[in-house]
Amino acid sequence: MANEKEAAPVEVKKVKEKKGKKPHKNKPTSQKWKKYTISGDKITRAKSCPRCGPGIFLANRQNRFHCGKCNYTEFTKK
Repeated sequence: MANEKEAAPVEVKKVKEKKGKKPHKNKPTSQKWKKYTISGDKITRAKSCPRCGPGIFLANRQNRFHCGKCNYTEFTKK
């Protein structure tokens, strides 16, 4: 048994991560069409920001309306 060859330990090579630019990830679209509703012959827009003007809509959160551009917030009464 002393004549048997012992298996050499197998070396595990570490895989290096590539440096440089990260791959581009696409963001979801804004879906502005959801901010408009049609009732009969009228088109109604969602609430817009009083500071930023028309075209900048307020996000409807749990208890408030919030503008993501200028951080304007209106709290709703319960």
